[in-house]
Amino acid sequence: MFPYKTSFVLKKNTSQALYLQLANQFILYISEGKLPNGTKLLGTRPLSNLLDVHRKTVVACYEELEQQGWVKSVPKKGTFVKDDLPILNQQELLGVKQEDDEEVSSDFAFYKESLLPEKELIKGEEWTTINDGISDTRLAPTVEIGRIYRRISARKNIFKDISYGSTFGNERLREVLVEYLNSSRGLKITKNNLLITRGSQMGIWLSAQLLLKKNDVIVVGMTNYSSADITFMQREATLKRVEVDSEGIVTSQIESICKTSSIKAVYITSHHHHPTTVTLSAERRLHLLNLARKYRFAIIEDDYDYDFNYNHAPILPLASHDDRKNVIYIGSVCKTVAPVFRIGYLIGSESFVKEASKYRGYVDRQGDAILELTFAEFIKSGDLDRHIRKILKIYEERRDLFCSLLNSELSDYLDFSIPKGGMAIWVKLSSEYTWEEVKREGVKHKFSLGDWKRYDMAGKSHNAIRMGFASYTNDEIYDLIKKLKLIFSVLKENKKK
Repeated sequence: MFPYKTSFVLKKNTSQALYLQLANQFILYISEGKLPNGTKLLGTRPLSNLLDVHRKTVVACYEELEQQGWVKSVPKKGTFVKDDLPILNQQELLGVKQEDDEEVSSDFAFYKESLLPEKELIKGEEWTTINDGISDTRLAPTVEIGRIYRRISARKNIFKDISYGSTFGNERLREVLVEYLNSSRGLKITKNNLLITRGSQMGIWLSAQLLLKKNDVIVVGMTNYSSADITFMQREATLKRVEVDSEGIVTSQIESICKTSSIKAVYITSHHHHPTTVTLSAERRLHLLNLARKYRFAIIEDDYDYDFNYNHAPILPLASHDDRKNVIYIGSVCKTVAPVFRIGYLIGSESFVKEASKYRGYVDRQGDAILELTFAEFIKSGDLDRHIRKILKIYEERRDLFCSLLNSELSDYLDFSIPKGGMAIWVKLSSEYTWEEVKREGVKHKFSLGDWKRYDMAGKSHNAIRMGFASYTNDEIYDLIKKLKLIFSVLKENKKK
């Protein structure tokens, strides 16, 4: 006799109806063979008494089971598990105990991508974590954005915007961005040149899909944005690296490559080079544009950091001088406002953007229309510019404090230059130490360095990493430097032993 009373657990304080809870548990026992084919189920009245539920609950359960094909009802005889149900095979791992935290693999085989690193788990609030330059989400204008979002959502005709839309992104946001970027960055584009993305990384991925196949050559910096490198490597492209100095990527080395190889694209972060933070000089910008025209390659300009300049106004992007449509210009508001707002853009020739929209339609179909309408109004109203002006002052103050403390407290261990913009500092460690040592010792003090190896994809052992400063308050900066100083003092003492 099946132990009905002890086998079913019904929770009356949940949103799921009791009859569905009961039906789902019946299905589990039937599929596992604990209620074999042909088994006669207990009558509705006895079962309702056993489980202390209304008889109508059991009746509804049995009706649901019959409609789903698990049982059959025979007049004047009762309800039976169907005779023709296959038994779900349960493989037992004899002698092997599955630990709670052990990863359970699938029965089927699937491909794993060795190029894709696992993201480090976010530490608790008591931990100090180094990031590579992100905005302070506590300063995000969530009240203003929320107010606009609610107002747009309440429109009587909003139903027109919440169905399937264009794979190019919301038309209103495209129009607003065209006006904004033409005005602020000297571009000369129409909405047909612009595709909304879910941030800069999607723009990089889409560009790689259209430009690169196996063995195609793309030129990148000796130090470069690791996510871009991985995206290009996934396309099985050949990455040719050139040096990056105080004026940015060395374009004379690109010219030398062009004379001996056919290249498809050059990837640059013009404001400010990721990871070293240097800005590409005006001379090299023009040189690179001329090379693109002469050798007919694309320039992927990832201008993720355009808004953050402290010593001077932003330099106009290469795209503003590009009358031949050699530049694919990529940007986003994720860095400026908050990472959660996945609003970015890809700009290029009409034909390139049209083709990119096809790919975008298969990985994302379309964006979030209400969010995109919200940001269209947020930008159009001037709220974005006001937010940028506000945080620029705060981030500049944090940069100055961070650099001052690095210099006064850690100059024996670290070398750096004060960045002219951005949200991070390129910090080189003394050759006496390694970042792996810092990471190991840091764990003891609840200090997380993150994946520091991603800053040296070329394997040059330059011993430098990015340290973000924008996301920390002044008090948090003091605490971060204090922990770093403690870590280095321990490492120094250990070397004396």
